[in-house]
Amino acid sequence: MTDVLAISLQSMQQDMARLERISMNMANATTPGYKREVASSLPMNTGTFADAMRSVGAARGDVSGSTAAAGTLLIQTDARPGTLKSTGQNLDVALTMPGFFEISTEAGLAYTRQGSWQLDARGRLVTAQGNPVMGQGGEIVLTRPNPVIDAAGQVFESKPGGGAEATPVAQLKVVQFDNAKDFRRVGDGLLSTEQAPTQLADGDVQLRQGFLENSNVSSMQEMVQLIQSMRHFESMQRVALGYDEMIGGAVRKLGDLS
Repeated sequence: MTDVLAISLQSMQQDMARLERISMNMANATTPGYKREVASSLPMNTGTFADAMRSVGAARGDVSGSTAAAGTLLIQTDARPGTLKSTGQNLDVALTMPGFFEISTEAGLAYTRQGSWQLDARGRLVTAQGNPVMGQGGEIVLTRPNPVIDAAGQVFESKPGGGAEATPVAQLKVVQFDNAKDFRRVGDGLLSTEQAPTQLADGDVQLRQGFLENSNVSSMQEMVQLIQSMRHFESMQRVALGYDEMIGGAVRKLGDLS
C-alpha cells in the first residue's frame, strides 16, 4: 500500500517542477529570442515509499538539466522560432530559419537567437553583457556603429553618405545542432550544449537586420498548463491525505481490538 504514497509523492514533485518551468516561461514571454522549456514525465520505476523519497531528493539537484533521473522529469528546450518584430536598429538581427548565433563567453562558447547587440569600446560586436559575437573569422570588429548586414549574414562597413563597401568586413557565424532540444541555460539568453555544432553555409543563412525575434511562449497556453498542474497537484495531495486518514483509522481500530 505504500505504492500509493510513492505515486502521489512523485506526482506532486513533478507538478512543482512543472510550475517552476511555467513561471519561468511566463516571466520571459516578452524576452527577445527566448525559447520556452517543456517538462515531460518519465516512467516511475520506484515501488516503495523509501525509494520514492530517495528519487525525489536526487531529482531536486538535477531537475533543471536537459535530462533527469527516471521517475522525475525530462526538461527540454522548445526550439521553434518565434515571430519577428521591427526595431529599426542597425545592430538588431533576427534569424528567420533554424539555427543559432555563436557567442564567446568566459566559460566557453554559448549560443543564442537573441540578436540585440552593441559595440564595445574596442569596436567589437558584443551582446548586452559584453560577450563577443563570433564571426567565421573570429571576433567581429567594426569602425563605425551603423553596419549593413545582409540576409546571408555578411557585415559591411557603411559609407558616410550611405550604402556599403563592396567587400564585407565580416561574416556572422550561424550554427545548427542535430538535437535542438538538448541545451542548458547559462543565463542572459544564452544556451550551452556538449553537442558539436555544424556551421551553416552562407547560402543557407537567412536573417533580417533591424528586427528581433519574439519569444515563442504563448501566455494563454502557459496559463492553461498552470491551471492543469495546480489541479493535478491538489488531486494528488487529497490522495495522500485520504490514504493517511485511512491508515490512521485502521490503526485506531486495531488499538480498540487489542
